[in-house]
Amino acid sequence: MSETTEKRSLLSRVGRWTAELVLVFVGVYAAFWLNSYQQHRQDAERRDQILASLEEQLRQGIESGKINRAKQEQKAAEFRRALDAGEMPPLEPFVFITDYSPSDWATMLQSGGVQLLDVQTLMAVRNDESVIRWGLSRMAWYQKLSDELIVPNLDQDISFFYEPVTKKLRKRFEIYPDALDARVKFASELERTHMELLKRIQAERQRNH
Repeated sequence: MSETTEKRSLLSRVGRWTAELVLVFVGVYAAFWLNSYQQHRQDAERRDQILASLEEQLRQGIESGKINRAKQEQKAAEFRRALDAGEMPPLEPFVFITDYSPSDWATMLQSGGVQLLDVQTLMAVRNDESVIRWGLSRMAWYQKLSDELIVPNLDQDISFFYEPVTKKLRKRFEIYPDALDARVKFASELERTHMELLKRIQAERQRNH
C-alpha cells in the first residue's frame, strides 16, 4: 500500500471516529436536554397544582370568613351597645370552631412547595400561617376562660355576672366583651393576610403561564 493510500485510510478512520464521537456527544446532550425539559415541565405542572389548590382554599376561606366576620361584628357591637346602655346583656359560652390544621400547610410545603414556589409567595404563606397560629392561640385562651368562668355559672342569676348597682360586668367577667372584639379582630386580620397571599399566588400563576 502506497504512502498516499495509507494517509487516506488513516484520515478516513479518524473521520469516522470523529463522526461517531460527535454522534455520541449529540445523543448524550439530547438525552440530557430532554430529561431536563421533562423535569422542568413536571415541576411547572406541580407548581401550578400547588398554587391552584392554595388559590381555591383561600377563595373559599375569604368568602366564608367575610360572612362569619359580619356575624361576629354584629354580635360584638350589640353586646357593647347593651352593656353601655346598662341593660346587663346575658353572657354566652365563648366558642371558636375552626377546621384549620397545621399539617395541611406542612404537607403542601413538604410535597415540593418549598423548592417550587417563589420566595415571596413562601413568605406570604408563612405570614398567613403565623397570623392563623397566633389567632387560634388567642381564641383558645379566651375559650378556656369561658369554660372556667362562664359555662359553670350559666344557671346563675344575672347579678352573678354584673354589679347590680352600676350594672357593669364584675371584674372577672370584663374579659368577655374583649373576647368578642378579639374574635372580630382575628377575622379581619385573617381576611387581610388571605387577600395578600391570594394576590401573590395569582401573580405567580400568571408569570408561569
